[in-house]
Amino acid sequence: MPAASTPLRAIAVSAVMLLTVTGCQALDDAGRAMGRADIVNDLAARMDRALELTYSAEYQLPGGRTAFIAQAQDPARSAYEWPGGKLTVTADATTHCGPDGGRTVCTIEAPPAPNSKPSIVVFAAAEREGQVTPPMVMGLLTTAALDPSAVITQSDTTIAGSLATCVDVRQNADSFTACVTGAGALGSFTGRVDGQPVEVALTRYREQVDGAAFELPPGAGVVDRRPAGS
Repeated sequence: MPAASTPLRAIAVSAVMLLTVTGCQALDDAGRAMGRADIVNDLAARMDRALELTYSAEYQLPGGRTAFIAQAQDPARSAYEWPGGKLTVTADATTHCGPDGGRTVCTIEAPPAPNSKPSIVVFAAAEREGQVTPPMVMGLLTTAALDPSAVITQSDTTIAGSLATCVDVRQNADSFTACVTGAGALGSFTGRVDGQPVEVALTRYREQVDGAAFELPPGAGVVDRRPAGS
């Protein structure tokens, strides 16, 4: 599928001609706009390609907690697990697990439409739970790039053994720092989500996934809301 058809690429393309970001060396407005657009487009292209990959990524959260993202192909399936919650999308079902009365309960519903990317569905649902996702970071970066008052600087680093590009955004109300690895995985994010401080950092990345990543948490209760016969 062409990269331009995905949500991440669409976000970047919409801003290509409008970027007004400082922090890049340039001699005139045209050169400055092109250089700044390249930053956003490069990160969008990496995240876009990552939607087609098989990988698992573990993240460090404040307080010693962890989060986990898994994505596989053939068949396409995706999962996002964080303290107290888990979302899984496969060809058979969409499963949302969370605390209920002192224990974990998983609600199983019908899978998304056949042409839907499991990773996009999982990321959208995870965002509604207040979790940080690659599409969310790309949206924040693009919004900042369209803000004339924003100051954005780029740097390179190594995260969990992978080279990564970092972007530091300074705005009046929404300053943040985000890093994306060469493979397109979210390397780190420090900022605010819905007004709350958030910090995540990649600690482990593998180009393979354990099948257990898509299973229900041990001992979880189950509520199956799929239509009969599905």
